[in-house]
Amino acid sequence: MKIGVLGTGNMADALATHWVRAGHEVFVGGRDERKARRLATRIGGSAGHGGPDEAARFGEVVLAALPYGAGTDVVGALRGPLSGKVLLDCANPVGPGFRLLTEGGPSAARRLAAAAPGARIVKAFNLCHADVWRMTPPAFDGQPLAVPVCGDDEAALARVHQLVRDVGCEPVPGGGLDRAGLLEATAALFIGLWVAEQVDVRAIAPPLAYATGPSEGSG
Repeated sequence: MKIGVLGTGNMADALATHWVRAGHEVFVGGRDERKARRLATRIGGSAGHGGPDEAARFGEVVLAALPYGAGTDVVGALRGPLSGKVLLDCANPVGPGFRLLTEGGPSAARRLAAAAPGARIVKAFNLCHADVWRMTPPAFDGQPLAVPVCGDDEAALARVHQLVRDVGCEPVPGGGLDRAGLLEATAALFIGLWVAEQVDVRAIAPPLAYATGPSEGSG
């Protein structure tokens, strides 16, 4: 698979490194050509580098590894080359006090969709710190990390599900793009609990067998 990467930060580094190791072709696009070159060199695998427009034209899938707020401007300027492409959004619109910056308006993923209406938007990889995605693989107690994925295009979802597996994780259908805002809100809640309260969020939900309450005879 050909993957374009918009951005040169930690998420671009963590995810693209896995994908190069899995045999995909990667092209890093950044406004700062030196940072793009350094990242391409670091992830290896003959990864290319250049400007954002080159990355958008290169990829069948394009990862928008961009801060919330900057993403719509970058993607909007690339709406032409992004038309028909799978645009993978991993942004978290979380601000000071772990506040959801999109509250009362469209999700970050929906804003990207509006900025590049010809692209096929998929939301994934937004619930964990970049260093979790750097793990090889991200697995805990012998179980691969589950990654919720939201989108409306079945072919685009299939591609992203494969990329999730190539990171060493298990894709979980999260519904259509209208549910991407729920993923973003979950990230805001989880980050606040992890960072401010030092809470292990795995402890706040019962096992699947108890999700609808204890079955008869269980207690």
